[in-house]
Amino acid sequence: MGQQPGPAPARARLGIDLGGTKIAGIVLDPDGATLAEARMPAPRGDYRATLEAVAALVARLEAEAGAPCSVGIGMPGSLSPATGSVRNANSHWLNGRPFGIDLAHRLERPVRIENDANCLAVSEAVDGAGAGARVVWAVILGTGVGSGIAVDGRVLTGRNAIAGEWGHGPLPAPGADEQPGPDCYCGRRGCIETWLSGPGLAADHARRHGANLTAEAVVAAARDGDAGARETLAVHLDRLGRAAAQVVNLLDPDVIVIGGGLSRIPELIAGLPAMIAPHVFSDAFDTPVRASLHGDASGVRGAAWLWEARAD
Repeated sequence: MGQQPGPAPARARLGIDLGGTKIAGIVLDPDGATLAEARMPAPRGDYRATLEAVAALVARLEAEAGAPCSVGIGMPGSLSPATGSVRNANSHWLNGRPFGIDLAHRLERPVRIENDANCLAVSEAVDGAGAGARVVWAVILGTGVGSGIAVDGRVLTGRNAIAGEWGHGPLPAPGADEQPGPDCYCGRRGCIETWLSGPGLAADHARRHGANLTAEAVVAAARDGDAGARETLAVHLDRLGRAAAQVVNLLDPDVIVIGGGLSRIPELIAGLPAMIAPHVFSDAFDTPVRASLHGDASGVRGAAWLWEARAD
């Protein structure tokens, strides 16, 4: 009898993080080590140019890695299960377009596409700050606000592909000074994103104290002892605790991972558990809150892991 063929070697995984201003890519070996990485500017406002830019980056990374790869894409918004087209992306030129179909045709292979917050959740669940935890809730606090959920290392997309869409719900238990809340680009008012994003923090400081500072400048002023900046951060942390507790009561995750630009504020990470606890429907709250381990690379790494971390 002839020798039976052994199992096919594990394939390298290529991930793309498609942002509004840049496109980042990475190739991971089966153990998660980086084989290649690159980035390029995103062609703003041009759908066809975006497809070509992604295809060019995939070709460049595969040439460097020396082999064809599986391809996963993390992007703003999501693919509608009803139409297959992009929806809710702040990269507006993608909305209403069959991006997954067109990219698969352009690359001549199947691709897997998820919301960028879902990619953060997968990355941190597989080998990041949530590694070993069964249920990981990953939160993006940056220019926008969003979140993703990973269960047993696999992304939870949901029937309508909106699992984790946290940023466009209303702020829980709003006070009189929080109603009806700031206008949101989605057409509603008082969305969590309008309060808890970096621009939301800066806008709140301007309303309270008349100082037009960036979120980073507010944090720096608070560390220097500025009373107004300290008050702004304290109110921000209270709102974050209320909003996060709503998800904790529903999902009860094993770990909460914070990503995005505001994850670089250690005061928020350290202070958040105490702000969540009073709003949790339990006699105890000990869920760890951690900054993302992979930082800005979490999204692109999570996209690469989609071929291992998504159930079909």
